[in-house]
This record gives sequence, C-alpha cells and structure tokens, in this order.
Amino acid sequence: MEAEAEAEELAWRRETIPKVMKLVCTRLPQRDLVSLLLVSPWLHRTLVSYPSLWQPRYRQVKKIDFEFAQDIGQALGVPQERGNHRYSESLKSLETLNLNGCQKISYKGIAAVTSCCPNLKVFSIYWNVQVTDIGIKHLVENCRHLVDLNLSGCKNITDKSLELVADSYNELESLNLTRRVKLTDIGLRHILFKCSALQSLNLYALSSLTDNAYNNISSLSHLKYLDLCGAQNLSDDTLSCIAKCRKLVALNLTWCVRITDKGVIAVAESCASLEFLR
Repeated sequence: MEAEAEAEELAWRRETIPKVMKLVCTRLPQRDLVSLLLVSPWLHRTLVSYPSLWQPRYRQVKKIDFEFAQDIGQALGVPQERGNHRYSESLKSLETLNLNGCQKISYKGIAAVTSCCPNLKVFSIYWNVQVTDIGIKHLVENCRHLVDLNLSGCKNITDKSLELVADSYNELESLNLTRRVKLTDIGLRHILFKCSALQSLNLYALSSLTDNAYNNISSLSHLKYLDLCGAQNLSDDTLSCIAKCRKLVALNLTWCVRITDKGVIAVAESCASLEFLR
C-alpha cells in the first residue's frame, strides 16, 4: 500500500501538477510567478519546462542584475552548451548585465551569455578572480556596442584585455579599473589614446602606475569623473596637465602623497566645473 501511495504521489507531481501550473501561471503577475520558482526544486523544473510562460514576458528585457548570485556560474554556461534557442532570443534586447561578485563565472560563462546579447551596452563583473583575458576576448567579439564597462577587482585581467577594449570600444564612456593589479602603463595608454569619449575613469588603488601614464589623461577632453585615489606616483606637474580636462566635475586625489599646493591650485584655476574634490 505504501508503494502504491508513493507511486500515486509521483504521478501526481509529474502529470497533474504541471497541467495545473500551466493553467494557473498564465494568469499570475510576474512577481508571483518568479516567487513560485523558489518554492521547491521540482516546482522550479516544472515551471521552466514551459517556455511559453516566460518567453512573452521577457522578450524585451533590458536589464539583468545577478549581483552576488553565488551559484550563477554554471547556469550561464547552459544556454550555449545546449543550444537553447529560446534563451538566446529572450536576451537579444538586453542592454545592461550586472555580474558583480559572481565568483563562479569564468570565461565560459562570459562566452555563453554575451553570445546571446549583441546589443549589450553596460557590463559589470566587479571582483571576479576567475575571469581572464580570454573572457574579455569573448566579450569584445560578441558585444560591439558597450559604453560602460566595470572590471574592478578582476585581478587576472592583464594589459592584453585593455588593448582589446581600446580597439573595440572607441565610444566607451565609463571604465572602472579599480585594483587591477596586473595593469601597467602600457595597458592604460591603450585606453587613453583610443577611448577619447570617456566621461568617467576609475583608477582607484593602482599605485604601480607611473607619473608618465597619468600624464596622458589630459587627452580625455570629455572627462567628468576621475578617481586617482592611491596614485602614489602622481606629481604636481602631471596633475597640472590633467587639469586641462576642463569638464571635470568630480576628482578624487586621496592618498596622492606627492601632491602639494601647486597641483591643487592648478586644478582650482582650470577646472571651473568642479563640484567634488577629495
């Protein structure tokens, strides 16, 4: 009798529940439908097995935020490996993708997801130690329209990635390179010479860069936001050169230990639009 009861319950889950959920879920608002995904693994599998429930709702999705989703790494690889056409179609309109803190994502995950969203404009993968230059290569090959890129804390990305970014995104407007420990003067020069449309540049905690590298920032005539916190080699003369960026609105010079009154006066005299100075 116990075996029969278990068999009936299994059949109920496999046959009856899916039919009921398919009928009910077409009438549920998006928030309630997403909440059902979290009830149990088998209910999750049931719901995702009906693409018709999701495709109409997410066909025009513009933004996805996976920030600190610890297990998202493996899921990103599924679409490419299985050739999931519906998944690919649903991401074609995606413009913003936030993968900050998703530590399990490697170059395979980046290759999979970026291959589905050719219209991506904003990509952020803060503090990922798995991503390498190979992942950035996939990014620039698949997404040709980026204007905002955050590679903060990606410690295994080298100057090669900066060269790829500079060659591919001449219209880049915002770039965050915080704590990129393998970045050298060469990588930064690629960006400064080719990404002339930059309005925001974050070079926080890059103490290894030389004064000569910072000197080239003056070529960014559209620059509004500049973070040089920890630029220990930045001199007054180079800061005077940076002050030629007359559209600067915010400038962070915290822990720039070589700066004296001379450099600050140069900024004050040249940057009339400045609103924030640290």
